[in-house]
Amino acid sequence: MKLVVGLGNPGEKYRRTRHNAGYWWVEQLAHAAHAEFRGDSKFHGRVAKIPASGTWLLMPDTFMNNSGRAVAALATFYRIAPAEILVVHDELDLAPGEARLKSGGGASGHNGVKDIIECLGTKDFWRLRLGVGHPRDTATEQEVVDYVLHTPRAEEQRLIDDALAHGLDVWPLLSENRHEAAMLKLHTKEKKPK
Repeated sequence: MKLVVGLGNPGEKYRRTRHNAGYWWVEQLAHAAHAEFRGDSKFHGRVAKIPASGTWLLMPDTFMNNSGRAVAALATFYRIAPAEILVVHDELDLAPGEARLKSGGGASGHNGVKDIIECLGTKDFWRLRLGVGHPRDTATEQEVVDYVLHTPRAEEQRLIDDALAHGLDVWPLLSENRHEAAMLKLHTKEKKPK
């Protein structure tokens, strides 16, 4: 992985909202790797570099629906192929506490992922999907928007934090391009006894 992108919306208003789960994960990765973010207008966001691996971290400041502009700018400048990019984002189709890794596929209604696909011209990049749950099966589009732009309930936040931790646990494997091993570890994590 040469580029890890955390999706979210900039600003204090959105900081703790479900839609910012990607930001949360990348911030935790940066902290663990002793990498510091700085604003970079050329890349339309905040960037950091992991000293040990040279992996770029990016938090777009373009708001979710325009995330692709930042990703494409950095990937083009440093000649990073889509297969070397990991996009970390919230996922309505996964329950809070679940995390899944995949390569390629559609946007599943996620506007940030959709914009990245459009700007890169391909679906062939990695995604770490962090479950935030869904308001309900019959929710309207506006209800879904309201849901992702609100803070999770305390019990949901604890589960989301678990998913962030599970995702961070597999980062060493991802950083070594051991994608299959990372998926196996993440998708078959031991269930804790009740």
